[in-house]
Amino acid sequence: MVAGGMRGITAMLYETSLLDAEEGIRFRGRAIPELREKLPKARGGEEPLPEGIMWLMLTGEIPSEAQVRTLSAELAARAEVPKAVFDALDALPKNAHPMTQLSVALMAMQPESKFAKAYQDGAHKTTFWEHAFEDSMDIIARLPAVCAAIYRRTFKDGTLVAADASLDWAANFAHMMGHDSEAVKELMRLYMTIHVDHEGGNVSAHATHLVGSALSDPYLSLVAGLNGLAGPLHGLANQEVLKWLNETREKVGDNATKEELTEFVWATLKSGRVVPGYGHGVLRKTDPRYTCQREFALKHLPDDPMFKLVGKLFEVVPGVLTETGKVKNPWPNVDAHSGVLLQYYGITEANFYTVLFGASRAIGVLSQLTLSRGSGYPIERPKSVTSQWIEEKFGKVEA
Repeated sequence: MVAGGMRGITAMLYETSLLDAEEGIRFRGRAIPELREKLPKARGGEEPLPEGIMWLMLTGEIPSEAQVRTLSAELAARAEVPKAVFDALDALPKNAHPMTQLSVALMAMQPESKFAKAYQDGAHKTTFWEHAFEDSMDIIARLPAVCAAIYRRTFKDGTLVAADASLDWAANFAHMMGHDSEAVKELMRLYMTIHVDHEGGNVSAHATHLVGSALSDPYLSLVAGLNGLAGPLHGLANQEVLKWLNETREKVGDNATKEELTEFVWATLKSGRVVPGYGHGVLRKTDPRYTCQREFALKHLPDDPMFKLVGKLFEVVPGVLTETGKVKNPWPNVDAHSGVLLQYYGITEANFYTVLFGASRAIGVLSQLTLSRGSGYPIERPKSVTSQWIEEKFGKVEA
């Protein structure tokens, strides 16, 4: 286990979510279908508001509509981004990766940390959670404007779109990116809700938790998590899926039969590659986050060629992977679908997808960071050993 990335080692307390191999992710004990039904929605909308899941993360309770409206208003009141952030972004080269820009933007905000100031002023440890909460609220409130600015300066003409205080957090995010259809706003609400957290052991959550355990402020802690999210084995996975789907479509066309797709999947595996978007380190069934995106697509874009391709692959890939005898989970994960939905609604810039992921994940990891400070969790310090120690204790393994 220590040589395999600590896979499966129970080693931390993490309250906001739990990942079950058979049931999938549960946020504060509640499954995604239940949350899609019970969390408050925008007026006229059908997808949950991310503010609702933020409330759930912090309190453990499903909020009322009034509570969600109040939280939306509070975030809007905190949403003004310091000029130093835009100055820092403007100092970066135009080809800087959007995730690099996001890290720099958050670091440019860090001098405003209320937690760092309170600690320096000698705040008692029983109040640490209050200052962590204040920082977390400020960060989450500003993320839509910051991320939208990165999008506009990187992929558009650099002209920023002013916030609309009448919109909810996710809808305003889409608006400031320049995407104003109600369908895009609904997709953004869904996307931001389902990517919010995924237990504490994944790289972005664990990195945020680890750095926060040293009493680094929420800005520093979140940047650590986002830099982990930027890795190709974590948050960049949906880009790899989209690349492979485009390659598949180019090779077999829109009207490929199951037999042709099966042949192409086998060819992918035999070339030494994996099928991106399938399999999961913990799950042993179809990711519920994939399922809810599929339901969204069936309602809003049933005839889209890329969605149809994803559906056909869903019928083919699990059987091929099972036949190899090497795959514990042959079912699709969240990344198998998200890029296709974003592409359909005109958010075609795949390099930006991890920024969207990061904005959502910030809600979960910062909620947990606040809870961790409230519970007084200690600095994380696991024990490491050398390969020589393992050989001396258990004997050398013969090849």
